[in-house]
Amino acid sequence: MVLFFIAGISDALDGWIAKRYSFQTRLGSILDPTADKLLLVSSFITLHIIGLLPLWLLALIFLRDLMIVSGTVGSFMSSEDSKNDLLTPSKLSKINTALQIMLVLFLVATQLSSVLAPWDTIFFIIVATSTVLSGADYIWIWIEKAIFQEKQK
Repeated sequence: MVLFFIAGISDALDGWIAKRYSFQTRLGSILDPTADKLLLVSSFITLHIIGLLPLWLLALIFLRDLMIVSGTVGSFMSSEDSKNDLLTPSKLSKINTALQIMLVLFLVATQLSSVLAPWDTIFFIIVATSTVLSGADYIWIWIEKAIFQEKQK
């Protein structure tokens, strides 16, 4: 839990410095969310293996992330001006990531206090909802981008 907390703080600090001092790069805009997702997915897999995270939620999160990676790669490969674009997560995606991080911390905390345990199902539903909504948000963004590019031709 301490390592997860340190990783989260260093990620937030890194992002703040990059934005504050205009150090944002295309490579950073790809690597940062990739590292975040790898940390979260590995945490979720571990939590599932030890019996704290249901398989349906692990699968939902994994499939959403796979869809986003596939869609982003496809979107950027089909766009002529994509070489200069920064990958920016949607607001819903940022909320979803924050909720997923809170879920990991919550599930670890449930092992320290039985008072929290009854709330896990509610948290699963909240994270599942945000996962579906943020995935749908990306689909909508890609549709709008495709329509705009088609009109430009």
